Amino acid sequence: MMKDAFSDRKTTTTSPSATAQSVAAAMQKPYSSYCRFLLLLLLSLGLSWPQNLQAQYPYYYHPDNNEGSSDLVRLEYHMGPVLASPIHLYIVWYGHWNPSHQSTIRDFLHSLSSPAPFPSVADWWRTVRLYTDQTGSNITHTISLSAEHHDASYSHGRYLSRLAIQSVIKTAVASTALPLNYRNGLYLVLTSWDVQVQDFCRAVCGFHYFTFPTIVGVTLPYAWVGYSGAQCPGMCAYPFAWPPKYYNSYSEANKKDHLGDSKVTIMGAPNGDAGVDGMISVIAHELAEVSSNPLVNAWYAGDDPTAPTEIADLCVGVYGSGAGGGYVGEVYKDYWGNGFNLNGVRGRRFMVQWVWSPLKSACFGPNAAVN
Repeated sequence: MMKDAFSDRKTTTTSPSATAQSVAAAMQKPYSSYCRFLLLLLLSLGLSWPQNLQAQYPYYYHPDNNEGSSDLVRLEYHMGPVLASPIHLYIVWYGHWNPSHQSTIRDFLHSLSSPAPFPSVADWWRTVRLYTDQTGSNITHTISLSAEHHDASYSHGRYLSRLAIQSVIKTAVASTALPLNYRNGLYLVLTSWDVQVQDFCRAVCGFHYFTFPTIVGVTLPYAWVGYSGAQCPGMCAYPFAWPPKYYNSYSEANKKDHLGDSKVTIMGAPNGDAGVDGMISVIAHELAEVSSNPLVNAWYAGDDPTAPTEIADLCVGVYGSGAGGGYVGEVYKDYWGNGFNLNGVRGRRFMVQWVWSPLKSACFGPNAAVN
């Protein structure tokens, strides 16, 4: 039996209505910024863990294979809900989308709850499942892609404010393409290459929040992620495209000297497109955080619920053991040298960042098992 070393954990309560009073500030701050690099080691973690999960997945409780562990990280539970009921996922494809990119994203989403060779996307989700609500209920293991809406007419234009994302959801629901599922619905807005979103490529690659009844009619958890392949692959499609300031710092001679060195060269994308493969990891990032902090009053570090440090923020840039300093860590390579760390349905391979494990007090991913 695991000792409950966290019985004196600090808990605070933040209601959605109190958070909504800071709407203007919330919509300006990158409260779930994928691109905030490891603002990390500030706080310490606490909770007790259900024995059923410990028995079912003993490897996830093993003390080894930690990455970026720290006793200084203080991730706190603020008494809000997590997404414990089976999730019905609804996608809004905003703009014009390449069908092959859509297929890659769908396969990743199906992989979250489907078996695949170890280490799989479903194995990765098991770390997210370790987070519980105040009743002891874990985040669900079931995520179903239930419906999709194609907004190829750019119903709200080609520039969207953060708040306008909610209006996009409202339009999709009003079209009857998507239901208004306030019980266990999760809405994912994905914008195409030619859509600009407030703060995209500057401060965020994606974000999550909850809808306001004044806009959508009810409170719904949602996330947005943009396709960065044409706008900022060096920022949002790492490690398949390097930020210019890093890549340009190497002379041509050094680039040749380091040819084949995964710490320097651009890594090949496992599904053939840096933008969509980078987007997969951002989608995973946001799904992990919206599930563990859907109303911005559950699991996060820091004192400001409008700008929390969440379970994926703590591990940005970490994809395998030994990660750090721009190095993604030890990952697999396919026949063509493309990097990946997870297997999915239909033989797909994906490169997904690790998330913070509350048991290990460290970033963790299932591919650590073979490192």
